Amino acid sequence: NDGKKIWWDLRPHPFFPTLEFRICDIPTRVDDTVAIAALFQAIVAKLTKLIEKNLGFRLYRRMLIQENKWRAVRWGLDGKMIDFGKQKEVPTKDLVRELLEFVDDVLDDLGSRKEVEHIHTILERGTSADEQLRIYRETNDLKAIVDRLMELTLENVPRDVNLTVGQAATAPSAIAK
Repeated sequence: NDGKKIWWDLRPHPFFPTLEFRICDIPTRVDDTVAIAALFQAIVAKLTKLIEKNLGFRLYRRMLIQENKWRAVRWGLDGKMIDFGKQKEVPTKDLVRELLEFVDDVLDDLGSRKEVEHIHTILERGTSADEQLRIYRETNDLKAIVDRLMELTLENVPRDVNLTVGQAATAPSAIAK
């Protein structure tokens, strides 16, 4: 009876007219968080566009999706995932680049091209998890990791932003201005 108790990767919010993506942790860097949110928005817009044009897309078995999800958790961007169309393993980064190409035609209408293109930076630089592992290998010091996480959390945090929640929710690029 409580919508908050449903633990799907994607679900309608129990109180707001929105979808919740419960797929990954929030990244440490604000720019990365905005980029991933903009990518999720672009995926929804692209799929909506396909449905409105009566175009379909493939549905895959839950077991296969779960396998790729596990691989993402275990190996991150440097791992491999199953490309269902090719029926073989490919580098995860290649699939992310393919996803970016898939949503490219909706980015300008959404006003989020810059934010989504930041995903390329993440692919090159790595994730916060990659950074944490690197620091631990170099220092063997958990405090050094916490110190770096604090630095990264404050990196590119907008100062003196005067936006309403509604404005921020509808245009990720408004946050960066």
